[in-house]
Amino acid sequence: MLDPFVRLLLFILPAYVANAAPVVLGGLFPIDGGRRAWDGRPYLGSSKTWLGLAGGLVAGLLAAVLEAHLLIGTPYDLWAGQGSWYLLTGLLLSAGALAGDLLGSFAKRRLGLGAGQASWLLDQLPFVLVAMLAVLPLGVTFQFEPLPLAALLVLTVVLHRAANWLAHRSGLKKVPW
Repeated sequence: MLDPFVRLLLFILPAYVANAAPVVLGGLFPIDGGRRAWDGRPYLGSSKTWLGLAGGLVAGLLAAVLEAHLLIGTPYDLWAGQGSWYLLTGLLLSAGALAGDLLGSFAKRRLGLGAGQASWLLDQLPFVLVAMLAVLPLGVTFQFEPLPLAALLVLTVVLHRAANWLAHRSGLKKVPW
């Protein structure tokens, strides 16, 4: 039997990839078109772009395809050889991760935080939480055992901070968070 935490990491990987990809693949065409909400602040900000959204979705799907090719037929196979389940969950996890990131940005703008300003939990957790919510209609709750899930949330915060620091150091991001 595959360790529940390893299984959860393999399961959530497309969401992680989808969330990280817009840093590299984004730019051009802000999703909010520069429009402002009722409070006079941007809906999302110029860093949330259609190109990043599309790039994140494609990257997350590619991660799911790669997982299917690497895991089917091994003890790490998440879906008993059903490649279509890798694609379906990869699509939902990726779309959910991107929606969660947009939701976090929307909430940050409502709180008066500009693009690039740090918000400890709104920067790290919405993408993974909404990604997990996105697959609930498929009945895949077996992935969400309490202890591995708690460990994943802590790991998400740590990995997100580390990845953003590396992206900042390499010039991909203006700020290290």
